Amino acid sequence: MAYDSENEKQQAYELIDRLAPTQLTAVVGLLEAMLDPVALATANALEEEEEEINPETAAAIERGRASLARGEGIPHEEILREFGMNK
Repeated sequence: MAYDSENEKQQAYELIDRLAPTQLTAVVGLLEAMLDPVALATANALEEEEEEINPETAAAIERGRASLARGEGIPHEEILREFGMNK
C-alpha cells in the first residue's frame, strides 16, 4: 500500500476538529515540539534566578582559580581515565 500524505493530512485535520480545547492545546504543543524541539524547550525553560554569591563561595572560587593558575588542575586525560573513558 502506497503512502498517501494528502489522505493522512485530511485525517489529521478531521481528528483535530473533534478535539476539546484542552486537547487541542496539547496537540499544538506536541506538533511544535516535533517540528522544532529546541525552540519549544527554550520557550518553556524557566528563567534561572541569579543568586548572590556568599563570602564562603566567593573564597572557594578564588582558591580554585589560584590553584589552576599554579598549574594544580587535574589533566583532562586523567579525568577520562578515572571514569573509564580513555581511548
